Amino acid sequence: MALFSLFGGSSKAATYPTDTFTAKDGSEIRITFFRHASLAIEAKGKHIYADPVSEFAEYARLPKADLVLVTHSHDDHLDRAAIDDLTTRASQIVCDKTSAEAFDFECTTMTPGMTTDPFAWLHIEARPAYNTSEGRTKFHPREREDCGYLLTLCGGTRIYIPGDTEDNDELLALRDIDILMLPVNQPYTMTVEQAVRVVKAVRPKVFYPIHYGQTDTTTDIDRLAAELEGVTEVRIRPMD
Repeated sequence: MALFSLFGGSSKAATYPTDTFTAKDGSEIRITFFRHASLAIEAKGKHIYADPVSEFAEYARLPKADLVLVTHSHDDHLDRAAIDDLTTRASQIVCDKTSAEAFDFECTTMTPGMTTDPFAWLHIEARPAYNTSEGRTKFHPREREDCGYLLTLCGGTRIYIPGDTEDNDELLALRDIDILMLPVNQPYTMTVEQAVRVVKAVRPKVFYPIHYGQTDTTTDIDRLAAELEGVTEVRIRPMD
């Protein structure tokens, strides 16, 4: 029996594809994909947004955020205007320390290894996101302490939101992941080969490549999916 069921769907706007999962406690989780690394998760009536950036979605027309997650301070992940469009006084923001320093907003500041529980049914662990390849470490240096976020929600369903990273040891050590997302644009994040290596090590139930456009080098998404045939379910969404 499958861990959860998956159906196609649509969000508030037709251009935002949405997948719906049945979580381990029987409740529904909806993931909406905007572009690049910007996405939303709806669960238990709460709206969670990851790395919202104004050019990727009409955030002012979307439901207000109960929680915003920011992985790091690059402007394709951190956009104060998008956060302002989404948040109210009741909204919570979880972000890495560099983002917290860059903008003056109330937030829960995270570094790798820290945890927080914004809701009774949601546990968040910050994990390291950094480059490892020679010549690339300047893009996302380990010492800056950018974050990926491991979400454990709705009875134990585990979703990994990666930030910008290569196939570092901490990422390769992930286990028991239901939904894994990985960034695959060059030269800033993973190559196809690195992403395949991570997916084969982690063995998630479902894998989404994200953050695979906006550079001069085109990621071969079809090859990535082909190399993972029989390993896991690969879902391609327009996250270029």
